[in-house]
Amino acid sequence: MTKLQSSQTLSAEDLFARNVTARLSEATIDLPHDISERLRVARMQAVAKRKMAARTAGSVVRQGGGTAALTFGGNENPGWWTRFASALPLVALVAGLLTIYVVQNDNRADELAEVDTALLTDDLPTAAYTDPGFVEFLKTSLDTSHTNQ
Repeated sequence: MTKLQSSQTLSAEDLFARNVTARLSEATIDLPHDISERLRVARMQAVAKRKMAARTAGSVVRQGGGTAALTFGGNENPGWWTRFASALPLVALVAGLLTIYVVQNDNRADELAEVDTALLTDDLPTAAYTDPGFVEFLKTSLDTSHTNQ
């Protein structure tokens, strides 16, 4: 948060926290030096623990321009396990696309083989081979012959 934010843009929790902080700060003026030093040290330790927890936990970081990034502990140099886990979805996607490609090619080859088999085993005049609706006729006759069996 910036110091230039107005009270209109702060949430109710933020306003309450600022009011409590201001009251506690006012009350520390009358405390003895040793108690104020212990409070200062405790405050510094709490802030350090908070920073450590923020560094180690994964979080979603809001970036400029309406984008967000998922960070894993803010580690500047990720290990091999993190890199492997990051590349795994890409590998799965490529494997899935290759599988779809192979299956589609096999289906197309089977379909062409059925048409060729029908052409070679059927007695037709040569004029039928030049008819534009001949392939459609073969497909419909193959479909009906499979359903009759």
